[in-house]
Amino acid sequence: IDNHRKFAGRTALITGASRGIGKSIALKLAKDGANIIVAAKTATPHPKLPGTIYTAAEEIEKAGGKALPVVVDVRDEANVQECVEAGVKKFGGIDILINNASAISLTGTLDTEMKRYDLMHSINTRGTFLMSKSCIPYLKQGKNPHILNISPPLLMEPRWFANHVAYTMAKFGMSMCVLGMHEELRPDRIAVNALWPLTSIWTAAMEMLSHGEGAAGSRSPQIMADAAYAILSKNSAEYTGNFAIDEDILKAEGVTNFDQYALDPSAPLTPDFFIPGGKYDNHFTKSKERKASRDSINKEVVKGEIGEVLSKMKNLLSPELVTKIDATFDFELTETSGADKVFLDLKNGSGAIGEGLIPGGADVLFKCTATDFVKMFNGKLSPTTAFMTKKLVIKGNIPKAMKLENLMKKMKK
Repeated sequence: IDNHRKFAGRTALITGASRGIGKSIALKLAKDGANIIVAAKTATPHPKLPGTIYTAAEEIEKAGGKALPVVVDVRDEANVQECVEAGVKKFGGIDILINNASAISLTGTLDTEMKRYDLMHSINTRGTFLMSKSCIPYLKQGKNPHILNISPPLLMEPRWFANHVAYTMAKFGMSMCVLGMHEELRPDRIAVNALWPLTSIWTAAMEMLSHGEGAAGSRSPQIMADAAYAILSKNSAEYTGNFAIDEDILKAEGVTNFDQYALDPSAPLTPDFFIPGGKYDNHFTKSKERKASRDSINKEVVKGEIGEVLSKMKNLLSPELVTKIDATFDFELTETSGADKVFLDLKNGSGAIGEGLIPGGADVLFKCTATDFVKMFNGKLSPTTAFMTKKLVIKGNIPKAMKLENLMKKMKK
């Protein structure tokens, strides 16, 4: 998506703009000469995450925009109001609000501390509501005013709640703001939309969360910046109340080359959370991969392949691996002849793997076909992709499941 100076002189307030998706959107608008209020908490460098509001502001100015870095905690009402008023004082108004700031914890009910629950809800849902409330009086006077929340489609599917209900509720709260506010603000010609990525987006935060694994199946934040640019260019009186997916938006704009956004165009893409099942499944399987019918599966061959996986894993077991992973896993397999239950103990001693289940239950339970089990442990199928495309059911501790996924990716090497 090329820049067309549509945002020259217009003012955008972007939360969480010091890095990642927020900063990418800021830089995209800055190329048009936009004014950017860089609203984020990071005033001093984080030990593991590069970028502060000041380094982001410097990049925005270099890109051709004007920047106002403001230290803001979106949970603090007085702080938010000061941020908004500082932006209005410097630039004369606000035309665009992008609610991007977010907190995440992919934990089940028992593993979610209430302070973590409160953090997610106060930043994601309450912060979005508060920042919108504070900006609306100025957006009413704005030029083609837009509120854009970086939040997902509202999918009432149990799989998006079961493993991390606290995070899902907090993230869906941002989307519920879209559902309500777009109709409420329609008379004021203020557009309120949501934008969400189809695939995982590789940011510094993602790199830290995944311990540097998973970049290959991800896209750069530029795809979200280009999609946001397209949405914000639309007539605010007409395009409102939409839960947009980045790739769909760009296809409608005539974009056909999506490899430009991929970190590794040869790698199969990893779906993001909260993507509707069915419609996008073919995005995440290699086109050359022929889907065998259930009848054609040679169960004896698969049985042998499971045995090879068990042998391969036994050779990798070590006290160091146990210290690193610190979790137990159960696998319930279908379409198999023989081993239909497999356990992997990476919590005790030097580790263990074999047939059967962990007594009393494991930290994580996986349910899939035997064929997909073999593919995952041979590094040919990402568990995240399998989960998103409904090939895999995961119950239990999601962060620990992600640790195992990183190990599986290394099995291919």
